Formats: sequence, C-alpha cells, structure tokens
Amino acid sequence: MRRLTLAPLALALAALTFGIAACGDDEDEGGGGGEDVSSAEFEMTVGALVPLTGDLSQFGPPGEKAADLAAQQAQAALEDAGTSITLNDLASSDTQTEPAAAQSAARQLISEGANCLVGPWASSETVPVGRSVAARDEIPLISPSSTSPEITELPDNGYVFRTAPSDAIQGAVLADAIEKEEGGTDAVVSVAARNDPYGEGIATSFTEAWEAKGGTTTGEPILYDPELSSYNSEAGDIVADSPDLFVIIDFEEPYNRVGPALTRTGDFDPANLWTADGLAFEDGVGATSVPLDTLAGASGSRPSGPEEVSPAAEAFDKLYKSEPGPKGRGTFDAQNFDAVTLCVLGAVAAGSNEGSAIAEQIQAVASAPGDKYDYTQMADAIKALQAGEDIDFEGVSGPLDLDDNGDPTIGFYDLYEYDDAGKFSVTEKVEKAAE
Repeated sequence: MRRLTLAPLALALAALTFGIAACGDDEDEGGGGGEDVSSAEFEMTVGALVPLTGDLSQFGPPGEKAADLAAQQAQAALEDAGTSITLNDLASSDTQTEPAAAQSAARQLISEGANCLVGPWASSETVPVGRSVAARDEIPLISPSSTSPEITELPDNGYVFRTAPSDAIQGAVLADAIEKEEGGTDAVVSVAARNDPYGEGIATSFTEAWEAKGGTTTGEPILYDPELSSYNSEAGDIVADSPDLFVIIDFEEPYNRVGPALTRTGDFDPANLWTADGLAFEDGVGATSVPLDTLAGASGSRPSGPEEVSPAAEAFDKLYKSEPGPKGRGTFDAQNFDAVTLCVLGAVAAGSNEGSAIAEQIQAVASAPGDKYDYTQMADAIKALQAGEDIDFEGVSGPLDLDDNGDPTIGFYDLYEYDDAGKFSVTEKVEKAAE
C-alpha cells in the first residue's frame, strides 16, 4: 500500500454545478453483456480516502486495512483469471476528516494515477469531493460510510456511489427501535445533532419517522456547530421541556464536550440516550475521549451486515484477523472492502481504466440481473465478465443492489448498547428496505 501525506488546505472552495445524471443509467442493467472485453489490457490504481486523523480517526486504520486487503485479493483474482489487467497496490491518503483536506487528497490521488476512489468517510467530505472532484475529473467515487440523504440527489453527474445505505433508512430504524423499546410512541423525544450533512440527515429522517408514527418531539432538531468551544447553551436547549428520551447524532469530537455539558445540566441521563454509528465504539467508551458518564447505558444503531452471516463475510473476518495491522474490526470496514472490489469489477466489465467507463458499470456489476458471485469467487466473476456475462456481486457487507442514484436499496443495521461500565455490545440485527 502506498500512502500519501497531505497538508490541509486553507483556501475556500467554490461549489461547481453539474447536471444530475443517474448512476449507471444505460440500457445494460447487469454487469457485462456489452462490448468485447475479453482481451482488455490495462493498468489501474484504486485510491483510498481514509480518516486517519480528525473526528473519525477511530474508523480510519481498520478501513484502510480492509481496502488494502481488497486490493490484494483483487490482484490475485486478476492473475488467477488469466487477465492482462494489472492492479497496482492501493494508494491511500489521510483526509483528516476535513472537507478541504479530503478534496486535496482526492486531487492528489488522481494526479498520481488513481482511476477509481473509495471514501471519503464523512458525508461532509463526500459532498464536496463528489461534486467538485469526482464529477469534474470523471473519476468514480464509492464511499463506504457517507450516509447523508443529501448524497442521493447530489449533482455528481453519476460518479458518486456508496456501499452504506442512506440515513433516510437509519432514521426510520431508530424510530422503530425506540417504539419497540418503549412499547409505543408516547415518549417525548429531544433531537439534536452536529450541524453537517451526516448529523442533520439522521436527525431529520428520525424526526419525520417518529412523528409519522404519532410520536412527539420537543421541536425541530437542535443543530450545533461542531467547532464551538462551549456547549452549555446548546445543552440547555437539548434538555429543555423535560423530554423523556434524547436522540443525539454526533462523532467522538465534539461529543466529548457536548456530553459533559449535558451532564452539568442535571437533567440528562445517558440511559435515555439513543444515537447512531458516529458514537459506536466497539472497544468501549473507555477507549475514547468521551467521558463514561455521558454514554453509559446509551443505545444506538449502526450500518452492519445481514443477520445470517454469509460465507464471504466469515471469510473476510478470518482474513482480516489473520493479517498484520489493526486486529479489531471497525464499523464500515466491510463496506470499504466492497467499495474497492466494485472499482475493480467495474473496470473489468468496462474493459477499460477510464473513469467514465468504470462509472457506467458500477451499478451494473453490483445489481441484478446476473449470476451471483462474492469476493471468494472473484476470479470466476472476472472470467464471466470477460466472457460478456452479467454478474450480481454480493458484498461482504451484504447484497449491494445499487439503485439509479448509486445507493443500496436495503439497509442492514446493528442495534447496540453500552452497559454501566461503557462496554459495547450488539443486541439485535435489523433489516429495512429503502422506501
């Protein structure tokens, strides 16, 4: 794996406007079945945009490892299939969980020869990278974890995809989980979130889903600036009106300051808190900078995989834990593995390393019609594509089945909780289709 280190940009970036085009909206709905790609010969590089520093840094190392393993598996499969396609080692760059740095990282990876990008992780990064880099440079971008509903209608000219479902689904999952836990919708919920596409997306979709069930909130979601030095005023607003429950959507930073401000009000009990993937720490609260008394007893949801673990998911888990690097799995590592694999299969189906050609095939190889293959059968999938056959790639994270906007059409989620000591555990797995 080749890693690039970039300094953050200080320049303000102007948004570019592009016409909206559906992802993979050509007449072929399956991977393959088009031009003769059996003798394609080219070299390609997948670039990974990972948050090794910043608010999502706990997810970066496992995500980077997963992407590197995917590239290694794809390299071996291309050789086993007897192709004349060369996949270079993964090129990786730290986005610092910052929009400007993510755009700089994407541009440098492309300048270094990346034909397809995976990442970034935060929706606040993916929105500008998709609009101002991927669409402009005609390089497909597949995020493993950017879940904001805003990305569905992003003016990206069909170059942005994701392997994690939209938070339009996760907000409804949270509403369902709270209704089940409470035995109804009588609880009054205070909803708050970091003011960015991720936080606002889940907060808004939860509020809509909860109110559609007949539930009550204390008002519009309270959106707070992630860069504030103090959250005492915001905490007062969140606990006002004595809500029964709280739904707060945030990352480790700044919840490590928001939580204490809530505790100081004297009107906040984390046992009444529901949250999402940004505060899902598999190693427990103690492994973070978040004070225990702000998350102990809290519950939440996070994107995951199907309840019935597939052979591919089992194989990936064994592979991951046997290889050097972080041993602990991270949320969205499977989705990043799948994103790299889709980059490669898209190129094989296109018979080209041109970004525009790869983008046209990503939805096709990830969706019906076609014979199903997973990464353990990747050499066979490559042979099928080069023979002009359709495939329907099944990811480690589950069936992908991307729609015309590049979004998975079904979401799989873990419901989790922290005990009084801050230990993390998954309590239930749920599945929900996009509406």
